[in-house]
Amino acid sequence: MKLWKEFKEFAFKGNVMNLAIGVVIGTAFGKITTSLVNDIIMPIFGWMTAGIEFKSLKWVLSPAVLDESGNVVSPEAAILYGNFIQNVVDFLLIAICIFLAIRFMNKAAAVAAEKLRLKKEEEKAAEPPAPSAPTEAELLAEIRDLLKAKTEDKTDA
Repeated sequence: MKLWKEFKEFAFKGNVMNLAIGVVIGTAFGKITTSLVNDIIMPIFGWMTAGIEFKSLKWVLSPAVLDESGNVVSPEAAILYGNFIQNVVDFLLIAICIFLAIRFMNKAAAVAAEKLRLKKEEEKAAEPPAPSAPTEAELLAEIRDLLKAKTEDKTDA
């Protein structure tokens, strides 16, 4: 029972929940970016390179061996550098998108902080100035005047 309570405290703390939300959003963001690369950018690269499909680019080290009926006896050994190029482009686009998103959020936070600062300055300017504490000389003069008034009251009575 105590173990379950400790697990619930751990699992539902803000940091763990924020991390889980970040992973889910990051996964969805990765799918969007992968689709952008596969469905939009790589076909444009293929068009610019006379119809070459990057996923099919490979360097065959040893070709596949087939028997008389056409079945594969041993598969080909190949370096799939086209797939690597596509993954590099995918990574660069994800990095650029994350950079731009964080840059936008930082600018938005800076604008919000500036607005808050200006609002506080306006509120502070609208408030009447707080009375300043009297100086020692002013206090002594006030005490002198009170004592003088008190002695005058005694002489009048």
